[in-house]
Amino acid sequence: MSQKKKRSLTGLKPTGNLHLGNYLGALRPALELSKSYDCIYFIADLHSLTQTRDAQALASQVLDQVATWLAIGLDTDKHILFRQSDVPSVTELTWYLSCVTGHGLLEKAHAFKDAQAKGQEVNMGTFCYPILMAADILLYDTDVVPVGKDQKQHVEMARDMAGSLNAAYGELLVLPEPLIQEEVMLIPGLDGRKMSKSYNNEVPLFCDEKTLRKKLMSLKTDSTGMEEPKALDGSTVGDLFKLFATKAQYDDLSARLAKGGMGWGHAKEELFVAINDHVKEMRERYVACRKDEALLQRELAKGAEKAQAVASQTIKRVRQAVGLR
Repeated sequence: MSQKKKRSLTGLKPTGNLHLGNYLGALRPALELSKSYDCIYFIADLHSLTQTRDAQALASQVLDQVATWLAIGLDTDKHILFRQSDVPSVTELTWYLSCVTGHGLLEKAHAFKDAQAKGQEVNMGTFCYPILMAADILLYDTDVVPVGKDQKQHVEMARDMAGSLNAAYGELLVLPEPLIQEEVMLIPGLDGRKMSKSYNNEVPLFCDEKTLRKKLMSLKTDSTGMEEPKALDGSTVGDLFKLFATKAQYDDLSARLAKGGMGWGHAKEELFVAINDHVKEMRERYVACRKDEALLQRELAKGAEKAQAVASQTIKRVRQAVGLR
């Protein structure tokens, strides 16, 4: 008898265009897990409501994300892709977890502390964000959650909340483990900082070739003259190039830059070619899928049905344990 695969869960908020950082840091590693895990992927539309106030944009960005998952090769017959709000049990589990979670734990959340430090007004959705995120994870008996180091806390808090509920009512919830992908920890943006929509330094994943080239040509570099030698290692151009080029291609470009007589503009052009070659076919699939909204809605309906089948088992256990019949 073959051993049951462990379950992995990945969720992304539908806020703005997905960029290369999302692809390299979350989408591609999560998709890679589908080879060895039973994978669930969800579109975190409820989470986006802490900031988003544009209903039409939110609905459109949900479909953008469905098309993106399909374009990069997700097999929705073997794995689950769904919209978070299509499974209402997540908000029910959020309440149960809220009743065993202390105020002090939530005050330790990075997002809350950052908002406070910046003097921002914090709504209750932002403050309780970790509880909803924990419910996302725990509702599906998740074994591993692929995250960056900056998001590890969310999984740890989910474990704390699950432990509290289990301590009160018995072993109801699986304790998840964070799965950190060390090799894609930090994807540099156009200014050298972490690629992020909040920094306005992102490279959209499926922008057209003209826009892609223009974006990459704006990469921040030093002012070393054309004839002078340059170091690819440690540069933003190099950090991005190594993510898309082979080692031989990287070493070749590095050697040519080190000799001098080659400007950063030439290196950026080679970076453009490497990235464009990588995303070209995916971009074409994305454009085709995004035009077929009926297809995208069918995928969401299929995913919701499969996700609800898993969630209903968990929520039934919890309801019975806490005394709700």
